[in-house]
Amino acid sequence: MINRQTHRNPWAWVPSLYFAEGIPYVIVMTVSVIMYKKLGISNTDIAFYTSWLYLPWAIKPLWSPFVDIFLTKRIWVVSAQLLISITLIGIVFTVPLSSFLILTIIIFALMAFSSATHDIAADGFYMLGLSEPQQAAFVGVRTTFYRIAMIAGQGALVVLAGTLEPHIGIPQAWSITFLVIAAMFAVICLYHRFILPYPASDKSTLEDQTKGVLSEFVHTFIVFFKRKDIWLILLFLLFYRFAEAQLVKLVSPFLLDPRDRGGLGLTTSEVGVVYGTVGIIALTAGGLLGGYAISKKGLWWWLWPMVIIMHTPDLMFVYLSHFQPANLLFINIAVALEQFGYGFGFTAYAMYMIYISQGEHKTAHFAICTGIMALGMMLPGMMSGKIQELIGYQHFFLWVMISTIPGFIVAALVKIDTGFGMKKAEA
Repeated sequence: MINRQTHRNPWAWVPSLYFAEGIPYVIVMTVSVIMYKKLGISNTDIAFYTSWLYLPWAIKPLWSPFVDIFLTKRIWVVSAQLLISITLIGIVFTVPLSSFLILTIIIFALMAFSSATHDIAADGFYMLGLSEPQQAAFVGVRTTFYRIAMIAGQGALVVLAGTLEPHIGIPQAWSITFLVIAAMFAVICLYHRFILPYPASDKSTLEDQTKGVLSEFVHTFIVFFKRKDIWLILLFLLFYRFAEAQLVKLVSPFLLDPRDRGGLGLTTSEVGVVYGTVGIIALTAGGLLGGYAISKKGLWWWLWPMVIIMHTPDLMFVYLSHFQPANLLFINIAVALEQFGYGFGFTAYAMYMIYISQGEHKTAHFAICTGIMALGMMLPGMMSGKIQELIGYQHFFLWVMISTIPGFIVAALVKIDTGFGMKKAEA
């Protein structure tokens, strides 16, 4: 008989919940790219197929109301984690097959859908399982353990695959790596099955409310898209990261490709350290500093500095592609600078989404923003691999620099209240 506790110490489940939220996302978006590159897939196909995997997050607002309507958030969380565990096992058995590409893409798509659904349920459960003061207190914990998940997936697990590759072969190394991930995630799922609390407010809204919920769902979209500045909002959400959306898909292939093909010729393990560990730490540091900066001067004051600091470090990849340095320390520094700039500059984007989501429907409107954000990463990313293979890495990273121009243009067009984001002085 399960002890149905309505409250538990948040430290018992918040860190593990957001670690579980980060793992499938980083696997689908980043680890898959590295795996496909090592399995000999072209940059064109890698960028095209893995960019399609953004789609569940892009259309997430369309099915988020149904997580409210049917079942409880707790059931959704545990069920999604179970399905993610099953998809991870699916990757274990399909990677060694000759038809691995189409089979693993299908499984990754199912994993992405499950992960996006888990995001909806986990964020809702967080608000139901904690009081408002606890929600505020654990915001930093959420972010920290999500980033730890990125380091674990993009760093430690990639290093594991790279360590195994020379000994047992590339397909087998990645199969074992995904078996380790699957076992770890199954343990997390089982843990949450027993540890997550049963908040009294975690109920289905199905009974006698379906019509009202669906009507309200449609209304939130109408209100959002009827804004007089909607075109400026859409342009900003779609084009602020136009350059980064292309860069992110080719960083790992560039680091892995041999030097005679324009890459840096790093091993899988080295990429796990450079991009998956050092890079993520720098990205996190940039985000933390960006949030602190906005709290002091506000989003309006920091928008232009953040646009510049986000895009200028892309020049590091122009340098790396032209001179192909072999010094691993220098490569780490170059990647860290680019990732720090991206983390710092992305803070402005995140705060702008919060800014335009203010009002009666803030939760639903923020979900719409995150969907458009995913679309802004998906569409440019799909074409990036083809562009790189047509013009080579040197010219591709120059193209990335040209692609930063739309980010500056949309930043110049949007209007933001001067005091938004600034921490109010205490009386």
